[in-house]
Amino acid sequence: MLQVSNLGFSWAGGRVALSGCNLQIPGPGLWMLVGGNGSGKSTLLRLLAGLLQPSTGEIHCSSRTALVFQNPDHQLLLPSCGSDLQLWLPRDLSLAQRQQRVREALALVGLEGLEDRPIHTLSGGQKQRLAIAGAVASGAGLLLLDEPTALLDPTSQTEILALIARLSRARGARLAALWVTHRLEELEHCDGAALMRRGQAGPWQDGAALARALPKGGAER
Repeated sequence: MLQVSNLGFSWAGGRVALSGCNLQIPGPGLWMLVGGNGSGKSTLLRLLAGLLQPSTGEIHCSSRTALVFQNPDHQLLLPSCGSDLQLWLPRDLSLAQRQQRVREALALVGLEGLEDRPIHTLSGGQKQRLAIAGAVASGAGLLLLDEPTALLDPTSQTEILALIARLSRARGARLAALWVTHRLEELEHCDGAALMRRGQAGPWQDGAALARALPKGGAER
């Protein structure tokens, strides 16, 4: 589904963010990246989403990607749930198809019937669900989630993690999720976890085992 080969990226001024980074996602499931601040996790997601261009290396992805930000307020742009979801849909759909796609996307994330609900009245967890609904409605096969639970209360954190796990593991699923986290407890729920360090991603490991091997404060840079 995704093959990253020898990827490199440097910021203006010469600071290296990624150097010789390799990563492969073999198929659907919930895959997590963990690492300290400055290890290159968020930069990698932005390269995969096409928001940045690599200095070296190649990215091969067989699916459309969609990036879900840490703060959903940074990507929810229109007043109501339904109108915002419309922004994610392919342009060649008929009006009836668009309305049906919106209903299906809201139902998928547990926001049934909220097409006309003003976004400013949603809780933080509901906003993150709406951002995920938009990513799925776009037809993306690879969701890129940049610490999507960081700003949520513990209950919403659990719900968002369970939602992504369900979507990526459903029978016949063609959806993979690449989830960046600094919460070691989240690693216990993934299909594979990789440690990022100094701009490189390590091999996939059992998430629970990796969490036990890392210090409680998180991964070092």
